[in-house]
Amino acid sequence: MSGGVGPSGDIKLPREEEETYKPLVKDGRGDGTQKPQQSRALFTFQQLNALAVIVVLSSSGMVSIEDFAFVVFSLIYMYFMSRVAFPSLSPHADPPVFGQKNRVLTLYVFIGALVGLLLPIAYIFEGIFEGDKEGIKAAAPHVFLLASQVFMEGVSFSGRFSLPIRVFVPVFFNSRRIFTIVEWLRSEIYKADMEYGGNIRRLHVGRALAVANMAFWCFNLFGFLLPFYLPKAFKLYYSSSGNKANDQKSN
Repeated sequence: MSGGVGPSGDIKLPREEEETYKPLVKDGRGDGTQKPQQSRALFTFQQLNALAVIVVLSSSGMVSIEDFAFVVFSLIYMYFMSRVAFPSLSPHADPPVFGQKNRVLTLYVFIGALVGLLLPIAYIFEGIFEGDKEGIKAAAPHVFLLASQVFMEGVSFSGRFSLPIRVFVPVFFNSRRIFTIVEWLRSEIYKADMEYGGNIRRLHVGRALAVANMAFWCFNLFGFLLPFYLPKAFKLYYSSSGNKANDQKSN
C-alpha cells in the first residue's frame, strides 16, 4: 500500500518493490552477456492474505455490488491505460520510486496496514461475537477496498506495468475509500441516536478507528500521493522515455 501504502503508494511494503525490481546480472558464462534474475512468484504473501480477506467479506454479503464493480472497472481500466496512454518502456520492472531501502516509508506503510487493515479486521471479528451488525456493515466496505488495493498493487508490480500505472492504483482506490470511511464514521456517530444497546467500549473504539482512518488516508492522498509520489513517478517515467528516444536517435 504504497502509502497506499505501498510506496507504490498504499499498502504494499517497500520490500516487495525490491523483490520486483530485478537488475540485470551477468550470465556467468564469461561472454559478457546479461540476463534478468529469476522473477518472483505469481502472488506474494501479502496478495494472498488480501485475497483471503476479499473472499471472506464477499461471501458474507457485506460488500455492495457498487464496490465489486469498482474493483472490476479498476482492473480493466488499468490494462487499458497501460496499452493506450502509459506503456511500459522496458521489459524489466522499473526501480522503486523512493529507493530500495527507506525506513521512514517502511514505518509509514506499517502504520497504514495497522490502522487500515489489521485493527478494522479485528473490529469486524469482535462485532460478530458482539452482534454489532451495523458496525460490521459500516467497516466492511473500507476493508474490502483496501484489501483489493493491496492485491491490485501486487498485480501492477508483478505484471511489470509502467510507473504511472503503479501510481494509478493507490490514488484511484484511496480516492474511493474516503467516501466509504465517511459512511463508516457517520454510522458510528449516529449509533447513539439509534439507542445503541451494545458495548460502550466498542462504540468508542469504532469511532476512534473511523476517525483514525479518515485522518490517515486523507493525509495519504492529499499529503503524500498527489503532491510527492505522483509527480516523482511521472518525472522518472518521462525522463526514461526521453532517454530511450535519444538512444534510438543515436543508433
